Amino acid sequence: MFQNILRRARKACSHCLGATLAAAALGAAAQGTPYPAKPVKLMVAAGTASSPDAIARLLASHLGAAWKQSVVVENVPGMGGITGTERGARQPADGYTLVLSTSAGMAVGSSILEKMPYDPVKDFEPIALLMQLPNLLVIHPSVPAKNLQELIAYAKQNPGKLRYGHPGGGTTPHLSAVLLNQSAGIAMEGIPYKASSQMTTDLLAGHYEVLFHNSSVLLPHVQAGAVRAMGITGAQRTPQLPEVPTVAEAGKLPGFEVSAWWGLYAPAGTPPAVLAKVSADVAAALASPEIKGWIEKQGGQAGSGSPQALREFQAAETRKWRDIVKAAQIKME
Repeated sequence: MFQNILRRARKACSHCLGATLAAAALGAAAQGTPYPAKPVKLMVAAGTASSPDAIARLLASHLGAAWKQSVVVENVPGMGGITGTERGARQPADGYTLVLSTSAGMAVGSSILEKMPYDPVKDFEPIALLMQLPNLLVIHPSVPAKNLQELIAYAKQNPGKLRYGHPGGGTTPHLSAVLLNQSAGIAMEGIPYKASSQMTTDLLAGHYEVLFHNSSVLLPHVQAGAVRAMGITGAQRTPQLPEVPTVAEAGKLPGFEVSAWWGLYAPAGTPPAVLAKVSADVAAALASPEIKGWIEKQGGQAGSGSPQALREFQAAETRKWRDIVKAAQIKME
């Protein structure tokens, strides 16, 4: 009887040992598979031919070469970045979907929507702040103002006459105009557009008078004399237009600063080792001459590639816009 019990015990232990060895082998195989082992999707919360799309494709090319895997860009525009960001939050947290989101999607949306369809903090892992890009304030030549102080005076003398275009509530062109209204005590009227290309075309045609937009988009029109530059919304002048002052200095509006920004995220729960690798490789990409040069050519500033830097910057932007949005009573259903 004792011998039978011993034989059964030995058999059970052999099964346990086999299971242990199998688990160890699987673990070793998993550890031996470098990330990424298959193509990676880069979901961009903006349309094609936009500034976020451009930096995404540069980043995808750089990472694809470094990883020896395809990095496929998928554009999901809508609501200033909220639509694509929501879809990104629902993706598997396995490192094979990265999300490029916007300032509206990650910092402003929570102030302008009654209920966000995702939590910008809890539903994502920050990877890197990619870049910041100031807006350029321009006016149609039909407006009799040579500088920002004259524009503000004209707006006060002609209440309701000046209109500004914007690509949706919570976007930086919209918020720039809202902040100018508040700071200067004027009341320009906003005209929303679904497509930023049509927004620019209508300004050039004189269908409205004022526009804040990416300096890279408006620079050719300024140089051609089709629009008149009033100021840059960043903290300092841009090398592309050194003669154009900041809005803060041109309008005597201390503290006026607005920049569009784009950050790279992963769905919450993505493995820390994957996040660390992606962050390090993105930091290297941002420091490369190709990407850094492109960002500077747009008049922008490259991010550091640090997850903590993005986390802190996002929190500061969320606090900044909460009071401004509340005072302007901006809401989206």
